[in-house]
Amino acid sequence: MTQEIPQAPSTEPELSGVRNFRDVGGLPTVDGLRVRGGRLFRSGHLAHATAADAAFLATLGLHTVFDFRNAGDQKLEGPDIALPGVRNVNIPLTDPADGAEFWKMVREGDLDELRSALSGTKGADRMIASYREVVTQRTAEHSRVLHALAEDSVPALMHCAAGKDRAGISIAVALLAVGVERDAIEADYLKSNAPHRRYAVRRTSSSADAMSPEVMELLSPLFDARADYLHAAFDTIGTTWGSTDHYFRDALKLTDETREKLRGRLLEGSV
Repeated sequence: MTQEIPQAPSTEPELSGVRNFRDVGGLPTVDGLRVRGGRLFRSGHLAHATAADAAFLATLGLHTVFDFRNAGDQKLEGPDIALPGVRNVNIPLTDPADGAEFWKMVREGDLDELRSALSGTKGADRMIASYREVVTQRTAEHSRVLHALAEDSVPALMHCAAGKDRAGISIAVALLAVGVERDAIEADYLKSNAPHRRYAVRRTSSSADAMSPEVMELLSPLFDARADYLHAAFDTIGTTWGSTDHYFRDALKLTDETREKLRGRLLEGSV
């Protein structure tokens, strides 16, 4: 039976220029605690935030915005808006050169190109491979984020472009570090599929079938949040390091003391 996952109330407004925003407060831990509301937020990029969006974000008391986009993303979408008194930290979790031609094809390619690259399980397989790679290749970046959260960076907002993949993995890592139940992490991750949260598919192709149902079906693995993707990240932690505790200790260099500080920052009833 799927348990209800309570969320912090009234922290998910209708932001018109920021997709996929939410507070992860309320998620339960394996030892009976919950994530404190107003501590950790996630979203898509802030580059297109309206004045009203910015006014709301300014009420959250944010210390740090972690932007996981690379230079290519920022060139495409623009830099985040500046929020008064908030530190913006850019920690790219992918290289602009990695997959640049692929994403150019996604935006501009014709139907035959998309079929060749994405038919069958190719699109989903690519996403699973990218999740595994972020887990294994970006340990220094995730270590930096978790140490910052433990020290002084809360309340924090984490985002990438869509707020689904790079932010999704990073939020999952932070929640695992403080003992949040995996089912609860997955339930929050899958919320990115809600229509009002999804990243808008943009195609510059001028062909008649540029946005046809078949094209949208071929692209769907790239723009969906799928449980299999998150499971791949979790499984990679286990197969590479043996356990989550070893992952945090050996890969992310988190001491027991730092993890306790992180729990104190993020969890209700934790000191």
